[in-house]
Amino acid sequence: MRVITGKYKGRKLNTPSDYDIRPTSDKAKEALFSIIANEVYGSNVLDLFAGTGSLGIEALSRGAQYCVFCDNSRKSLSLVKENLEHCRVEEKTRLMAGEYKKVLKNLADRIEDGLQEPFDIIFLDPPYNKGLLEDAFQLIREGNVLADEGVIVAEHRKEEILPEKLFGFEKTKERRYGVVTLSIYNNI
Repeated sequence: MRVITGKYKGRKLNTPSDYDIRPTSDKAKEALFSIIANEVYGSNVLDLFAGTGSLGIEALSRGAQYCVFCDNSRKSLSLVKENLEHCRVEEKTRLMAGEYKKVLKNLADRIEDGLQEPFDIIFLDPPYNKGLLEDAFQLIREGNVLADEGVIVAEHRKEEILPEKLFGFEKTKERRYGVVTLSIYNNI
């Protein structure tokens, strides 16, 4: 796994030694960033189910201003930290440990208190087949975590069909790459 383009192009990222963490493939990641290319520069990014941090690091490499990486797994957060240090982007990042519901509530409170800007891009790549995506969309809406012109990128198995409209978000694009589907949502 590597950074595809931008400031950190070609840097190899540490990957898990087992299948507990499932990083986004380089092919799907490259396609994703082609789709959202105009959204990335200067953006504030949330990589909610961060895994290795690959998506958030790619966004930073392509000019994102800041990225918050969140995961419930200590193993994942350790990999993210190693990858951030390897790319020397720690000053543009924040790590948050915890279950996604608590993290989203914490971020919503920070946004409401003016301590955090809403996010321009939110990456959702949860463990497959656990029913976490729709719940995450609802919490993002309730907490006003996404900026008005922001975008949510949901990665899921191709068998999982997400609705066209979901908690005030509308699917604007959907692409399949092998067993993976990328669904892109914007505010309605």
